Amino acid sequence: MTEDRKQMTSIKSVKDLKVYKLSYKLAMEIFEVTKKFPKEETYSLTDQIRRSSRSVTINIREGFAKRKYEQIFIRHLNDAFGSSEETRGWLEFSLDCSYMTKDQYEKLDKQYDEVNAMLYSLMEKWESYEKP
Repeated sequence: MTEDRKQMTSIKSVKDLKVYKLSYKLAMEIFEVTKKFPKEETYSLTDQIRRSSRSVTINIREGFAKRKYEQIFIRHLNDAFGSSEETRGWLEFSLDCSYMTKDQYEKLDKQYDEVNAMLYSLMEKWESYEKP
C-alpha cells in the first residue's frame, strides 16, 4: 500500500485532511494580518480577502460532507481552488498597497500554492482513495 493510500484510509473526518488543516490555518493567519489593514479597507479588501480565504476551507468541508457523490465533491474542491487563487490575488493587492510586508506575502502565497497542489492531487486521486 502506498503512503498516500495509507494516509487516505485513515481519514475519518474532514479535519483529517492536510489540505483542510492548512487552509484553515491560513485563513486564521489572514484574519490576524488584516486586523492591521486601514479602516477604509474594512468593507473592501479586508472583507474580500477574509471571505475568499475562508471559502477555501468551507468548500473543502462542504465537499467532504458530500464525498459519496464524487462529482459534487470534485466540484467543491474546484471551487476551493478558485477561492485559493482569489485569495492569492487579494494578497498581491495587499502587498502592492503596502498593507503587508514582502515576507508576509511570500510566506502566505507559497502556502496557498501548496494548498492548490494538494487540492489538485485530491481531485485527481480521490476515486482511488475511496475504493477498497
